[in-house]
Amino acid sequence: MKRLGSRAGLILVVVAVALVALAATAAARTTSSKASPIIIGWAYDGNGAMAPFDLPALAAAKLRVAQINAKGGVDGRQLQIQTCDTQGNKPAIAKACALKLLGAGSNIIFTTCDVDYAAPVVQEAINRGVLTVAPCIGTDQMGPKRFGPKGKLAFSFGNVAQDEGSAMAQYAWGRGWHSAALATDTVIVYFKNVIQAFKVRFQQLGGKIVDQETYQSLGGNNVQNVVSRWNAKKADVYVTSTAGAFGALSTLVSGIRTLGNNTPILNSWAGDGTYWLPKSPQVTNYYFVTFASVFGDDPVPAVNKLAKEVHAGTGGFITGPAAIDGVVTAIRRSNGSTVGSVLAATMQNFKKVPTLSGLISFSAKFHTVFGRQYRVIKIQNNKAHVVGEVVAKVVPKI
Repeated sequence: MKRLGSRAGLILVVVAVALVALAATAAARTTSSKASPIIIGWAYDGNGAMAPFDLPALAAAKLRVAQINAKGGVDGRQLQIQTCDTQGNKPAIAKACALKLLGAGSNIIFTTCDVDYAAPVVQEAINRGVLTVAPCIGTDQMGPKRFGPKGKLAFSFGNVAQDEGSAMAQYAWGRGWHSAALATDTVIVYFKNVIQAFKVRFQQLGGKIVDQETYQSLGGNNVQNVVSRWNAKKADVYVTSTAGAFGALSTLVSGIRTLGNNTPILNSWAGDGTYWLPKSPQVTNYYFVTFASVFGDDPVPAVNKLAKEVHAGTGGFITGPAAIDGVVTAIRRSNGSTVGSVLAATMQNFKKVPTLSGLISFSAKFHTVFGRQYRVIKIQNNKAHVVGEVVAKVVPKI
C-alpha cells in the first residue's frame, strides 16, 4: 500500500507540474497576444481629387489613436497606423499599396473616400478575409451590393447617399423651398445617388422638381450649360452634389451669381469647405450638409478642438476618429478578435453606437452609416457658419 501510495503521489506531482507548465504557456500566449499591436493599414490619396477628404480624416484618426493608446489601447493592445499613398488613387498604385499593407501584417485596412477609387484596395483586402473600412465613402456600394458575398467585410463611416439626399430634401422643405432645380454630376456614384435620393424624398414631401440637368466635373465642359438652363428656370432652390476639388463647383456657383441670380444653392457633404471659393464674385446663399463644422462653431466642443488641431478643411475630418471609434468598439464587442468575419458580423449589428461624429448604425442592407445628425452650413460673402442641424426621417429607395 505504501508503494502504491508513493506511486500515486508521484503521478500527482507529474500531473501538477504539467498543468503548471500548460498554464504558463497559455498565459505567455495570452500576454503575447495582448501585447502585439493592432495594425491598421491605411491606403490614402495624398495628392489627387480625394486628398482634401482623405488627409484630414487620416490626421484626425492619428490623434484619436494616440488618445486611445495613452489610455492603455484596446484590451491592452496598442493601435498602430501604417500608411501608403495611392498617389491620386491610380489603380495599379492603389493595388500595390493594398498588397504592401497586407504583407506588413495589417489586421484591418482603411481606404479612400470614394468606392470607385477604393475598389482595388477593397478587393485585395476582402479577398484575404480582412475587414476593410472607409472613413467617408457615401454609397451603399461599400458592401455586398458591389463586392458580392466577400463584401460583407466592407464598411464605411460616411453617410449613405440615400440618407444624405433625404436630409437635404427635408431641410429644403423645412425652409419653405418647395420647388427645386437639380443638376447631377455624373463623375462618381455618390454624387448621382445623392441627387436621386433628394428627388424621391422631396417629391414625397410635396416638392416640385422644375428642372433636371447633368454635367461632369474632372474635365467636363458642360457646366456652363447647367448655369444657363438653371437661370432660365424659376425655382426656390438649386440642388447639386459635387466637390470643390473636382473642379465644377466654383464654375457652377460663380456662373449663377454672375448672372445676378441669388437663388439658394444646396449641396451635399461633397461641397464642404472654403478651399474652393472664388474671390469674385464671392459665394453667397450657398448651403451644404456635413458631418461637423470646421469653422469653430460646431455644437460639440471636442469637435472644434480637434478641427483646430488638424487644421481641417472639411467636416469629413471627423470620419477618421469615428471610424477608429467604431473599429475599437467592434474589437471589444468581439472579445478582442481582429478576424475580419468576426468584426464584420459585430459591426453589421451596430445600432446607434456613439462616436465623436455622432451615433453610428449599420444593417445587412447598408454598410454605410444612416441616421446620423448632419450640420447645415451656410456660406455668405465667403464666410461659413452653422445655421442648423437635420436628421433624415426616411431613407428612400432609389
